[in-house]
Amino acid sequence: MRYLYAPDCAKGPDGRYYLYYSLDFSGVISVAVSDVPAGPFSFLGYVSYEDGSLPEVGRMFDPAVLSEEGGNYLYYGSCPKERFVLLEGLELPGAMMVKLADDMHTILSDPVCVANGCDTAAGTGYEEHPFFEASSIRHMGGHYYFVYSSLQGHELCYGMADTPAGPFTYKGVLISNGDIGYKGNVLPDCYYGNNHGGLVEIGDRTAIFWHRQTHGTSFSRQGCADFVEILPDGTIPQVEMTSGGLSGILPAAGAYSAGYACNLWEEKRECVGEVIMGMEPGKMVMELPEKMIFITEDEKEDGTIDSYVHNLQKGACAGFKYFSFTGTESELSVRLRGQGELAFTVDDPDGEPVAVFSGEASDWSWSREKIQVEKGVHAIYFRGAGGKLDFAEFSIG
Repeated sequence: MRYLYAPDCAKGPDGRYYLYYSLDFSGVISVAVSDVPAGPFSFLGYVSYEDGSLPEVGRMFDPAVLSEEGGNYLYYGSCPKERFVLLEGLELPGAMMVKLADDMHTILSDPVCVANGCDTAAGTGYEEHPFFEASSIRHMGGHYYFVYSSLQGHELCYGMADTPAGPFTYKGVLISNGDIGYKGNVLPDCYYGNNHGGLVEIGDRTAIFWHRQTHGTSFSRQGCADFVEILPDGTIPQVEMTSGGLSGILPAAGAYSAGYACNLWEEKRECVGEVIMGMEPGKMVMELPEKMIFITEDEKEDGTIDSYVHNLQKGACAGFKYFSFTGTESELSVRLRGQGELAFTVDDPDGEPVAVFSGEASDWSWSREKIQVEKGVHAIYFRGAGGKLDFAEFSIG
């Protein structure tokens, strides 16, 4: 079995759709073609020079493609800090770009570095956030945006250029799946891991699509999206992780899965860090930390998935942002499993509890309490107050 990492697709000059992908450590980028974007796709060939040779600079990995009137451009690369097996001796200056012929697989140009990796970032705008992997390219509003996963892993960063050939000037972080750096955050607001994604125009708005980790491991991921703000000069400020995503502010009255939690941390915030890195999808290299809090799931009898926050011990917290309260909501119900107590707070995770719930069963059961929350938009938090609980759902009415 082979793994297909971070593919990309574009409509070529002939109107057909071209899918670019790299099979794990194959060292080549493959192309498949279809008449429709939904496929099925048929293998076309490998990205290479006309004589079948490959570029000698950069790793053929995580492709991104742009096809427009001015030409066809392929971006690729991976720049780990440590050269693991099969990467020894490779020249990896950063994200690379080559121009493609209209057949969409023949390389016409020498590779050019458009975003610096750790080997070349010193003294450049990329020094603090070097290119690692996950190239993504967009042409929007007269600017070219190159989105990538930095060496830090948890953040999607971007550079801007006036042409698809770059070079792209580093501009900042779009989103971090630990909210690190947002409004000066130093401690993460969630266990974090690697991140992949790209910008998408939706009507007259633009969103960043990305992912965060579940199950406490790097290869278990929850797809997410949030709208961004494009300033008059084309730059994009870092956005905050939310529970609502593209839905924005959610009505407080309703039922919500605990799997929507955008903030997860244990009692000692300084212990919240990177998830466990898997050697390959579905496999871990070590046991999860005893105090680690994460989203996981049970499979129900009908085959659907019941997501929940696991391991709410004393001081551990699950946060949800943001909800619009009318001031008339009077009851909160939570579905819990295990033995312990869960405190509900508004705006401040360490604030005075609005309500405290008890879990006293080895199977899922509901606990209900009266609440009173001031009218307005609020973040809400569920904090372990003793014992050990799993938390699946809450309902406000």
